[in-house]
Amino acid sequence: MRVLVAPQEFKESLTAGEAAAAIARGIAAARPAWTVEQLPMSDGGPGFLDALERAARGRFRPAATRDALGRARTARVLDLPGTGTCAVEAALANGLALIAPAERDPLRAGTEGVGDLIAAALAGRPRRLLAGVGGSATSDGGAGMARALGARFLDAAGRDLTPGVAPLAALERIVWTPPPTLDGVETLAATDVTNPLLGPNGAAAVFAPQKGATAEQTAAIEAALRRYAAVLERSLGVAIADLPGAGAAGGLAGGLAAFLGARIVSGFEVTAEAAGLRERLRRADRAVTGEGSFDAQSLGGKTTGRLLALAAAEGVPCVVLAGRATAAAGEARSLAEIEPDPAVRMREAAPLLERLAARWAESVAS
Repeated sequence: MRVLVAPQEFKESLTAGEAAAAIARGIAAARPAWTVEQLPMSDGGPGFLDALERAARGRFRPAATRDALGRARTARVLDLPGTGTCAVEAALANGLALIAPAERDPLRAGTEGVGDLIAAALAGRPRRLLAGVGGSATSDGGAGMARALGARFLDAAGRDLTPGVAPLAALERIVWTPPPTLDGVETLAATDVTNPLLGPNGAAAVFAPQKGATAEQTAAIEAALRRYAAVLERSLGVAIADLPGAGAAGGLAGGLAAFLGARIVSGFEVTAEAAGLRERLRRADRAVTGEGSFDAQSLGGKTTGRLLALAAAEGVPCVVLAGRATAAAGEARSLAEIEPDPAVRMREAAPLLERLAARWAESVAS
């Protein structure tokens, strides 16, 4: 039996690589004769660079950046050989996992650090910039990213606004001249969702509560982003309010489209193509994927849902191993089978996932 193990991250518990390794250990313990291939996946969020590096053998470069609260940290960008492409992973700067729950401030969090990563990538003079977005602590529509690259956001008195989404409610004018390093650079924003910036399916309504926003703060974020979108259209002539995917990562994808002319693409497709996922599936007898929460959103463009569909198209049985599972699609098993306490599942995700993988392997007729 040949098994392809291709999970994404288990948010705030395991990276995709750690999840793949735990699943592989569990399968090996239960079925030592099986051949297991590990292929950690990403749809543009955390683990994006690692997935690309594993697939394409790229070269990492260090990059000084800031987290969502403006604190200095060191991250990295990835040059992909022979392609003229440099990839950045936004979550290495504005990631939710970098901010302790007690510190999260959805109104103040900003994407300036993403701009730092982009500047570092552009310093290598790429022909293409590939920005993976997702897993963010921010909802500022990419304003901080643009600010780090030279944009100014002014109120009615001509004063510069402070970082974060809340000040955008007072936005009157945007001043933006793209830096010379962007000349001739094609930009892609890789994301896992198609949500617009505004409305009931937008960045605030769907994603802000996941970042710690209260109902009142979510309404304030929606209002600020609505103002931001209107001034963007007036100042730059770019409409992103209803652009599919613009709401990804708190509107960062929309900001990339507005300021860098980015084309929004499927992060799963980018990673799958680089990794030769379809060919690997064709060589497998079974596939295993997984994530922290397998739910309705998983089936709307995320790695688990897309991999399930691709495996079905190739006639390869695929199981989802998840921290919790509420979606009804294919075969899905949850760590709740082993441990009922969600806090323990988060804390002990690796050994529990290993046990769940072993239990699944034992149930499969070899």
